[in-house]
Amino acid sequence: MRAPSSEVLAGQVLLSVENVSLSFGGVKAIRDVSFDIRKGEIRAIIGPNGAGKTSLLNVINGFYQPQEGRITFRGETREKMRPYAAARGGIARTFQNVALFKGMSALDNIMTGRSLKMNRGFVWQLLRHGPALAEEVEHRRRVEEIIDFLEINAIRRVQVGRLPYGLQKRVELGRALAMEPDLLLLDEPMAGMNLEEKEDMSRFVLDVNNHYGTTIALIEHDMGVVMDLSNRVLVLDYGRKIADGTPDEVKADRNVIDAYLGVAH
Repeated sequence: MRAPSSEVLAGQVLLSVENVSLSFGGVKAIRDVSFDIRKGEIRAIIGPNGAGKTSLLNVINGFYQPQEGRITFRGETREKMRPYAAARGGIARTFQNVALFKGMSALDNIMTGRSLKMNRGFVWQLLRHGPALAEEVEHRRRVEEIIDFLEINAIRRVQVGRLPYGLQKRVELGRALAMEPDLLLLDEPMAGMNLEEKEDMSRFVLDVNNHYGTTIALIEHDMGVVMDLSNRVLVLDYGRKIADGTPDEVKADRNVIDAYLGVAH
């Protein structure tokens, strides 16, 4: 199990969620949830199906607008934010279902993650000359570094629709990394993977955190993965927070055992 470091546990708060509630008609997806994510940590969010985990990520990156509460990111407090503004501000994410351009190569998919970093206008990009060309060369260099980091050089020119699921997930992670995020949201990054693929993805999640210093919040159902990777764990059930603490604290919490683990004492 990954030991929560004292530096992380006492570290700077990167994102704070305060009393957030989200409803869809009469369905309450999130109910008065508060928690924080500290700079440099891996923060797991767990809970049964329908607990509100993905809805919470969607609120953080601006896809959903909560009816109540507020979010503070890098010292800036907001009640509402659009996904493009979240991306520009340093929040990237992956999805439960792989969301890639299936007809494009792995390299070109990862390159799309650099779009927000491109400063030259449309005409310059169309001409691919002078400053625009120099900018593209630099962006491609950064993308090649990510390809090497994720060990996918062999499939860099392959259409992602032809790749096995585990490699598609890795390409999607690469696209998110290309945005150089301060906060990376991973929505079930290991769903549908076999044991070997899970081990590879777990290693890359740790490497991203250690090598790039990226703060990570992840949703994951595999409790072994959660306990091995995370510094702290937030537990949701029916949209409510029922536990929040280190992996050891959460694993021993009776509410978690009853609601999620289903293990009797």
